[in-house]
Amino acid sequence: MKAFPYSSLRERFDPRFYFVVGPDDCGNRPILDVVAKALDGGVSFVQLRAKTQDVSQIVSLASDIANEIAGHHVSDSVAFVIDDRVDAALQARQQGIKVDGVHIGQDDLDPVVARKLLGPDAIIGLSANTVDEVREANELPAGTIDYIGAGPLHMTATKPDSAVLDGNGEATTLDAESIDAMCTISKYPLIVGGGVKIDDIPMLAKTKADGWFVVSAIAAAADPEQAARELVDNWTAIRGDETVRYADRKHSATKLPAVLTIATTDSSGGAGVPADLKTMLANDVFGECVIAGITAQNTKGVQEIAAVDPKMVGAQIDSVFDDIRPSAVKIGVIVGVESVKMVARKLKDHEASNIVVDPVMVATSGSSLAADDTIAEEIKELFPIATVITPNIPEAQVLAQMPIGNHADMETAAVQLAKDYGIAVLVKGGHGVDDANDVLALPDGRTTWFEGEHIDNTNTHGTGCTLSSAIASYLALGESLEDAITDAKAYLSGALRANLNLGAGHGPMDHAWTMH
Repeated sequence: MKAFPYSSLRERFDPRFYFVVGPDDCGNRPILDVVAKALDGGVSFVQLRAKTQDVSQIVSLASDIANEIAGHHVSDSVAFVIDDRVDAALQARQQGIKVDGVHIGQDDLDPVVARKLLGPDAIIGLSANTVDEVREANELPAGTIDYIGAGPLHMTATKPDSAVLDGNGEATTLDAESIDAMCTISKYPLIVGGGVKIDDIPMLAKTKADGWFVVSAIAAAADPEQAARELVDNWTAIRGDETVRYADRKHSATKLPAVLTIATTDSSGGAGVPADLKTMLANDVFGECVIAGITAQNTKGVQEIAAVDPKMVGAQIDSVFDDIRPSAVKIGVIVGVESVKMVARKLKDHEASNIVVDPVMVATSGSSLAADDTIAEEIKELFPIATVITPNIPEAQVLAQMPIGNHADMETAAVQLAKDYGIAVLVKGGHGVDDANDVLALPDGRTTWFEGEHIDNTNTHGTGCTLSSAIASYLALGESLEDAITDAKAYLSGALRANLNLGAGHGPMDHAWTMH
């Protein structure tokens, strides 16, 4: 029998509407009848769960389900995997049965081994029910898995061993906050299930989850087709018909927002415009740039700085806004007072929005990047039009004219600056010893803390540029300021955790860590 071309499906599989089913889940109804009705209702992914059966029985049932899927008009876009049993999936694929891959639990076969057995074209999913398990999944070799299944949302009799235990050993379930926390750091599409019912879909659709998986909500329903359709319709009523390639999380061309960085070059590629553009690419936006200064720079320091003619700076901004208008703007180092004035005037003229100002004064290497008069002009011209400014502790000390030695000082400085300038202020704590907690202050005095882990890595060249560019990217994607900061911090932490080691000084980070 001729083998099926699996690789094309892996490129575009859609796990949003994920149906898990086995012989014991359908009551007295034939499993093929339930699968057929679920497909008619709109499910996009089918998983066969039959762990207790032997290989030949699983392969036989998989063959029947694969044929049922092939008989539907959606057959070219529905993925079909087997739960846990890599041996059955391998045998089925060797026989030419259209089994696309497996879903593996935490206690099942090592996904790296599964990938070696099934090959590069198989779809492999992995259960990961906590933030730590998602981090572990992120650290797997590139190409090992394709998606993550997380749960349970409710305690369920169908998967009693999937419960997450809290610090007291008590079984817990996921909520919107924990789902978003896992989705924020996940490199892969993350779907949520475990006791999901129709009433849960509105809440799930408002989280960052990429989809749902269900068993009984369809398999035990009086009308599986109607149940599947209601689940699908309730999701799409909130999320819409998302045009997303789930295999790699790339936004469709029609929905790809642009983000502009106005900053200096960095010849070593770790900070400034190069870091900004890499960050934007990694966070699913289209990066544009205005060169507002040129540096000769590497991991050991800044050797030379040169200004760009202010008219040229202005002309670059006009060119960008007159064609591919950015949805957000990140401002880094600008060389020269006149260029600062030009940037402020042009952004006002073009009515730019979502402006993130990183008031860079000193590079990670310790080299000065801005003259006092330029800093004063930035405060006068750029702070008033900013959505948020992102000073680190040394910069906040200068701006607020106060020493900062602890969290309370950070919050005091942030509140003072937000009040003084009438803008949001994020004081970054990465220069602290024990943690990387940041605090956001709004002009009305409200504050929000963002916890961050202190990662033991001396290669921190460009951290400020990276964080501010990531915040701008997420603002362009439509996130609130608080969510944008949360997601940006998660991205930065991953770039640091990748432990790239280049250069003789403070080396750059791995901006492409989400793509490996």
